[in-house]
Amino acid sequence: MSILTVGTVAFDSIDTPFGSADRVLGGSASYISLAARYFCDDIRLVGVVGHDFPEEYRQTLLDGGVDLEGLEVDPDGKTFFWHGEYHYDMNERDTLETQLNVLEGFEPEIPEAYRDSRVVCLGNLDPSVQQDVLDQVDDPEYVIADTMNFWIENTPDSLRQTLRRVDCLVINDSEARELADEPNLVVAADRIRGMGPETLIIKKGEHGALLFTDHSVFSAPAYPLEDIQDPTGAGDAFAGGLAGHLVRADRYGPDALRRAVIYGSVMASFVVECYGPERLLSLGPIDISERAQSFRDLAAIPSLVPVEQQPA
Repeated sequence: MSILTVGTVAFDSIDTPFGSADRVLGGSASYISLAARYFCDDIRLVGVVGHDFPEEYRQTLLDGGVDLEGLEVDPDGKTFFWHGEYHYDMNERDTLETQLNVLEGFEPEIPEAYRDSRVVCLGNLDPSVQQDVLDQVDDPEYVIADTMNFWIENTPDSLRQTLRRVDCLVINDSEARELADEPNLVVAADRIRGMGPETLIIKKGEHGALLFTDHSVFSAPAYPLEDIQDPTGAGDAFAGGLAGHLVRADRYGPDALRRAVIYGSVMASFVVECYGPERLLSLGPIDISERAQSFRDLAAIPSLVPVEQQPA
């Protein structure tokens, strides 16, 4: 089983009230791939970088087991760059600078060897680019996609076309409300699922995540951390853990999806502990298993006594 990840490979500069990092490895495809690789040994990345992308970062991805045949290098351009500043609570951030560089006009070409990918993870890109990717892949078993407010506001018709081809959409709560034009998340989820995706996952940051399917609603907790360094990439690592577990389980039913949401949350919780993807580079199977068990303990509910059996 294989995972095809199509998204950005970037430089991120991050400022928080507690520290900063300059031009670290970033981008949706980087985080998705480095998180998914703990569950699947066939990770295929498609993206574009410029002549300034260092060999060190390329080797980081290769050492992580990521296949880079699909990583295009533009010798005349510069790598996509994002600079953001987080507020004190680390939930809100301001974009200080965005340089699209080689990402502007990016038209992914899926290598022939990637076209039989069974799971496709579409990072946050123009919906028309996401559709072009799906046109080049041979009938994948499961498609996971991300989007953002910019595409919701500026390319609504194209986004609707993409959603009709997606099995699972992963967005945050503000994006869900805007996409559905509905403040209530339960009602919003029903509307969004009516647009195409059978499964919707709404990320709520420090408040966990909600999974909506035909069968049920599932709420996953967030992991309580004492020290949060950098939330950048946590959502993409969530998607990587989600996709990775689904491939490992080789099924996409309600139980597999619930477990996948937990593993996505596990990977996201590791990312925020360091600047950039550093924490994703140093994990072991025991680390992941122990934190997954911690998530299970967090969500455990003791046996409940029926009201009619309560002592007077």
